[in-house]
Amino acid sequence: MTTPQRTPLFASHVAAHGKMVDFAGWEMPINYGSQIEEHHAVRKDAGMFDVSHMCALDLVGPGALPFLRHLLANDCSKLVLPGKALYSCMLNQDAGVIDDLIVYYFTPEHYRIVVNAGTAEKDIAWMRQQLNGFDAHITVRRDLAMIAVQGPNARERFWSAFPVARARTVMLENFQAAEWRTDDGMWLIARTGYTGEDGFEISLPADYAATAWKALLDVGVKPCGLGARDTLRLEAGMNLYGQDMDESISPYEAGLKWTVDLKDAARDFVGKSALVGRRSTPAVRFAGLLLLDKGVLRAHQKVITALGDGETTSGSFSPTLQQSIALARIPAGVENGSVVDVEIRDKKLKAKVVKPSFARNGASLI
Repeated sequence: MTTPQRTPLFASHVAAHGKMVDFAGWEMPINYGSQIEEHHAVRKDAGMFDVSHMCALDLVGPGALPFLRHLLANDCSKLVLPGKALYSCMLNQDAGVIDDLIVYYFTPEHYRIVVNAGTAEKDIAWMRQQLNGFDAHITVRRDLAMIAVQGPNARERFWSAFPVARARTVMLENFQAAEWRTDDGMWLIARTGYTGEDGFEISLPADYAATAWKALLDVGVKPCGLGARDTLRLEAGMNLYGQDMDESISPYEAGLKWTVDLKDAARDFVGKSALVGRRSTPAVRFAGLLLLDKGVLRAHQKVITALGDGETTSGSFSPTLQQSIALARIPAGVENGSVVDVEIRDKKLKAKVVKPSFARNGASLI
């Protein structure tokens, strides 16, 4: 059995009585006591997550932009403002999703890519295979830690802990980042997240991570584990790779058509021909489900509709809505507002089909 890896914040989690679990090969906190309290802290105030298990890569060289335009379904030529970020899927030749990731632009010859923890080794191998013929190279940045500070008061709390950073980050727009040079090294502070709330995702030198974590604790930012992170992203309608999508699913079937850029007909990216061919009109769609009967929605439950069967991909009780919700793939013709059946423990329970986004910015969207 392989021993799980530990982030630079492992000792901080243990000291805070975090309940540690194996997640994608990393020993991570599932919660620090009450997952519900952690969830509400992010929706109503400010919470923070250790996301150092995710993998940062630096792509550098004259061929960096041509490579990214070949590699990704979204078009990185749209990135012209330093620090601007772009979300994209990385596809295989059949248009299946190898991973979803974020690219940050520094210069036309320098980009930062952040990939998921469980797919990092696969992603790096695929990227290096595709890099053949392009004048660029990839550096894995395991010398960095990453902390996500999320919630309506997240930025103000961050500035309370690090007041000198305010000038560099106060004007950041969504999906924009700024570099901040400190005595301890370079930080990248990005106005991004995975919770449906405002806040920052911060990359910083690993040796300084525990000090930064404590500084945030001292100004009232609540530590949060993977459990709250999952219910928050589910309420926000955000895919979890390996659960809501994988290499058998195209971006269209995952509700991510908006991340595919086909405007430049001359740009040929990996998976494009399959995407605009047999997968251009998928038979299934990504949808949200709101349970009308008593019960709890989970992943891999059968969804019965008038047009055929589907399946839930993620499901949980929503602390914000006080109701059970799920993401699902169902026949493409089933419209929002339809009532369907979900098989839960040999019972058929009623659920309403809704847009796959339930709560963001502290409020219900239902």
